Amino acid sequence: MTEKLYRVGTIVNTHGIKGELRIIPITDFPEDRFKAGAKLYLKNKDQVTEFTVESSRPHKSFILLKMKGYDNINDVEKYVKSELFADGEEISDLNEGEFLYKQIIGLTVVDKDLGEIGKVTEILELGSNDVWVVKGPKYKEVLLPYIADVVKEVDLDNSVVNVEIPDGLID
Repeated sequence: MTEKLYRVGTIVNTHGIKGELRIIPITDFPEDRFKAGAKLYLKNKDQVTEFTVESSRPHKSFILLKMKGYDNINDVEKYVKSELFADGEEISDLNEGEFLYKQIIGLTVVDKDLGEIGKVTEILELGSNDVWVVKGPKYKEVLLPYIADVVKEVDLDNSVVNVEIPDGLID
Protein backbone atom coordinates (compact mmCIF):
# COMPACT_ATOMS: atom_id res chain seq x y z
CA MET A 1 0.00 0.00 0.00
CA THR A 2 1.57 3.27 -1.08
CA GLU A 3 -0.98 5.96 -0.18
CA LYS A 4 -0.62 7.89 3.04
CA LEU A 5 -2.80 6.73 5.92
CA TYR A 6 -4.36 9.13 8.43
CA ARG A 7 -5.22 8.15 12.00
CA VAL A 8 -8.99 8.40 12.45
CA GLY A 9 -9.63 6.66 15.75
CA THR A 10 -8.50 4.51 18.63
CA ILE A 11 -10.15 1.22 19.54
CA VAL A 12 -10.63 1.50 23.30
CA ASN A 13 -12.77 -1.55 24.02
CA THR A 14 -15.24 -4.09 22.74
CA HIS A 15 -18.99 -3.54 23.10
CA GLY A 16 -21.30 -6.49 23.70
CA ILE A 17 -20.57 -9.97 22.39
CA LYS A 18 -21.36 -9.57 18.68
CA GLY A 19 -18.05 -8.07 17.55
CA GLU A 20 -18.71 -4.36 18.00
CA LEU A 21 -15.77 -2.13 18.86
CA ARG A 22 -15.84 1.05 20.91
CA ILE A 23 -13.92 3.77 19.05
CA ILE A 24 -12.77 7.22 20.12
CA PRO A 25 -12.93 9.14 16.84
CA ILE A 26 -9.98 11.40 15.91
CA THR A 27 -11.31 12.75 12.63
CA ASP A 28 -13.00 15.73 11.04
CA PHE A 29 -15.83 13.67 9.58
CA PRO A 30 -16.74 10.65 11.73
CA GLU A 31 -20.01 10.22 9.78
CA ASP A 32 -17.98 9.67 6.57
CA ARG A 33 -14.99 7.82 8.00
CA PHE A 34 -17.08 5.22 9.82
CA LYS A 35 -20.04 4.84 7.43
CA ALA A 36 -21.06 1.43 6.15
CA GLY A 37 -18.80 0.35 3.30
CA ALA A 38 -15.88 2.61 4.31
CA LYS A 39 -12.41 1.06 4.26
CA LEU A 40 -10.34 1.29 7.44
CA TYR A 41 -6.86 0.02 8.17
CA LEU A 42 -5.24 -1.34 11.29
CA LYS A 43 -1.46 -1.16 11.59
CA ASN A 44 0.30 -3.82 13.62
CA LYS A 45 4.11 -3.67 13.46
CA ASP A 46 4.88 -3.91 9.72
CA GLN A 47 1.53 -5.43 8.80
CA VAL A 48 -1.49 -3.43 7.61
CA THR A 49 -4.90 -5.10 7.80
CA GLU A 50 -7.80 -3.71 5.76
CA PHE A 51 -11.37 -3.78 7.09
CA THR A 52 -14.72 -2.79 5.67
CA VAL A 53 -17.21 -1.11 7.98
CA GLU A 54 -20.47 -3.05 8.24
CA SER A 55 -22.23 -0.54 10.50
CA SER A 56 -21.52 2.22 13.00
CA ARG A 57 -23.49 4.34 15.43
CA PRO A 58 -22.76 7.04 17.97
CA HIS A 59 -22.84 5.99 21.63
CA LYS A 60 -22.03 8.58 24.33
CA SER A 61 -18.69 10.09 23.24
CA PHE A 62 -17.75 6.97 21.27
CA ILE A 63 -18.58 5.36 17.96
CA LEU A 64 -19.65 1.74 18.03
CA LEU A 65 -18.20 0.08 14.96
CA LYS A 66 -18.95 -3.33 13.44
CA MET A 67 -16.55 -4.67 10.81
CA LYS A 68 -17.66 -7.08 8.07
CA GLY A 69 -16.72 -10.66 8.85
CA TYR A 70 -16.12 -10.04 12.57
CA ASP A 71 -19.25 -11.27 14.33
CA ASN A 72 -17.99 -12.30 17.74
CA ILE A 73 -16.21 -10.60 20.65
CA ASN A 74 -13.44 -13.22 20.36
CA ASP A 75 -12.71 -12.07 16.77
CA VAL A 76 -12.09 -8.45 17.79
CA GLU A 77 -10.69 -8.49 21.35
CA LYS A 78 -7.12 -8.58 20.00
CA TYR A 79 -7.65 -5.16 18.34
CA VAL A 80 -8.40 -3.27 21.60
CA LYS A 81 -5.89 -0.42 22.12
CA SER A 82 -5.11 -0.33 18.38
CA GLU A 83 -5.19 2.72 16.12
CA LEU A 84 -7.50 2.88 13.10
CA PHE A 85 -6.43 4.60 9.89
CA ALA A 86 -8.10 5.74 6.67
CA ASP A 87 -6.59 6.69 3.34
CA GLY A 88 -8.04 10.19 2.93
CA GLU A 89 -10.55 9.46 0.16
CA GLU A 90 -13.77 9.53 2.23
CA ILE A 91 -13.97 13.32 2.57
CA SER A 92 -17.13 15.37 2.22
CA ASP A 93 -17.08 18.62 0.26
CA LEU A 94 -16.19 21.44 2.63
CA ASN A 95 -18.45 24.44 3.04
CA GLU A 96 -17.20 28.01 3.38
CA GLY A 97 -15.39 28.34 6.70
CA GLU A 98 -14.84 24.58 7.12
CA PHE A 99 -11.36 23.11 7.16
CA LEU A 100 -9.69 19.76 7.67
CA TYR A 101 -7.73 19.44 10.90
CA LYS A 102 -4.58 18.73 8.90
CA GLN A 103 -5.00 22.09 7.11
CA ILE A 104 -5.17 24.04 10.40
CA ILE A 105 -2.51 22.32 12.50
CA GLY A 106 0.81 24.10 12.01
CA LEU A 107 -0.66 27.45 10.92
CA THR A 108 0.77 30.60 12.50
CA VAL A 109 -1.73 32.55 14.64
CA VAL A 110 -1.44 36.36 14.54
CA ASP A 111 -3.38 38.96 16.55
CA LYS A 112 -3.39 42.49 15.09
CA ASP A 113 -2.55 44.03 18.49
CA LEU A 114 -0.47 41.30 20.17
CA GLY A 115 1.47 40.10 17.11
CA GLU A 116 2.40 36.47 16.58
CA ILE A 117 0.83 34.19 19.20
CA GLY A 118 2.26 30.85 18.03
CA LYS A 119 1.28 27.84 15.95
CA VAL A 120 -1.84 25.68 16.12
CA THR A 121 -0.69 22.36 17.61
CA GLU A 122 -3.98 20.60 18.33
CA ILE A 123 -7.74 20.92 17.89
CA LEU A 124 -10.06 19.98 20.75
CA GLU A 125 -13.71 19.13 20.09
CA LEU A 126 -15.59 20.57 23.04
CA GLY A 127 -19.28 20.44 22.25
CA SER A 128 -20.54 23.81 21.01
CA ASN A 129 -17.32 24.76 19.21
CA ASP A 130 -13.81 23.53 18.57
CA VAL A 131 -10.91 24.98 20.54
CA TRP A 132 -7.55 25.47 18.85
CA VAL A 133 -4.48 24.92 21.03
CA VAL A 134 -1.80 27.48 20.11
CA LYS A 135 1.76 27.24 21.42
CA GLY A 136 4.59 29.69 20.94
CA PRO A 137 7.63 31.28 22.60
CA LYS A 138 5.77 34.34 23.91
CA TYR A 139 2.72 32.51 25.32
CA LYS A 140 3.09 28.93 26.56
CA GLU A 141 -0.37 27.73 25.57
CA VAL A 142 -3.39 29.66 24.36
CA LEU A 143 -6.80 28.02 23.96
CA LEU A 144 -8.63 29.79 21.13
CA PRO A 145 -12.33 29.11 20.67
CA TYR A 146 -13.11 28.66 16.98
CA ILE A 147 -15.84 31.31 16.83
CA ALA A 148 -16.33 34.28 14.49
CA ASP A 149 -15.58 36.83 17.24
CA VAL A 150 -12.07 35.39 17.72
CA VAL A 151 -10.98 33.72 14.46
CA LYS A 152 -11.30 36.45 11.84
CA GLU A 153 -9.59 34.86 8.84
CA VAL A 154 -7.92 31.57 7.93
CA ASP A 155 -5.44 32.22 5.11
CA LEU A 156 -4.31 28.78 3.94
CA ASP A 157 -2.22 30.25 1.09
CA ASN A 158 0.00 32.14 3.55
CA SER A 159 -0.36 29.62 6.44
CA VAL A 160 -1.74 32.31 8.76
CA VAL A 161 -4.77 32.59 11.02
CA ASN A 162 -5.74 36.19 11.85
CA VAL A 163 -7.44 36.50 15.22
CA GLU A 164 -8.74 39.10 17.65
CA ILE A 165 -8.08 37.81 21.13
CA PRO A 166 -10.54 39.18 23.71
CA ASP A 167 -9.27 40.73 26.94
CA GLY A 168 -8.63 38.14 29.62
CA LEU A 169 -7.92 35.21 27.29
CA ILE A 170 -4.15 35.72 27.54
CA ASP A 171 -2.33 36.71 30.73
